[in-house]
Amino acid sequence: MKAIVVGATGAVGRDLVRELCRDARYTEVRTFARRELGFDHAKLKPFVVDFERTEGWQDLVRGDVLFSALGTSKKQAGSKEAQYHIDYDYQMMFARFAKKNGVKHMVLVSSVGADAKSSFFYLKLKGEIEDDMEKLGFAGLTILQPPSLIRKHAKRPLETISVKAIQALNAIGLLRGMAPISTEVVAKCMTEAGAEPFAGVRRITGQAIRTFGQS
Repeated sequence: MKAIVVGATGAVGRDLVRELCRDARYTEVRTFARRELGFDHAKLKPFVVDFERTEGWQDLVRGDVLFSALGTSKKQAGSKEAQYHIDYDYQMMFARFAKKNGVKHMVLVSSVGADAKSSFFYLKLKGEIEDDMEKLGFAGLTILQPPSLIRKHAKRPLETISVKAIQALNAIGLLRGMAPISTEVVAKCMTEAGAEPFAGVRRITGQAIRTFGQS
């Protein structure tokens, strides 16, 4: 099975690439990023591309399953408009290329609470992405909706504080459904979801991500 990964330089994406390379069910892992991954493996075929200039590489978005862990924050992007461009426009662009090139299954990382009608920008953005991915008509579409993520090298102080606060509440029995999930667990769930035959649209939400694929 051949995998395609978008967002391979992000927190989830880095763990995903390693997980896919370790998994014997995947024979090739193609990544598309704007910079080098800093990681080598016999299965890995990394492509450093300009997301704004697609001529010459869009036909390379080929395989059996497209994984997208692409995403940013408003602070990193610089504005809501820039965040929307990265999260929505780039993900939809890769999905359209993949669909055109015959990819049957897509696995997408979204968020708990994603809703195109939400009054919160982030949740509205994620909801719009989910809705429009469904409209593309992949034979199979798997959407992961994790709560807060535990990142190995979190650089944003507020992110670290919010995760620790939720963990503290979880320890006394509160907000169990919103317990943070590590990027490694999300990557493992994505790997399992992409490897199994699937048709239709499904959402793996919250704590179900931890146990997906376990018998």
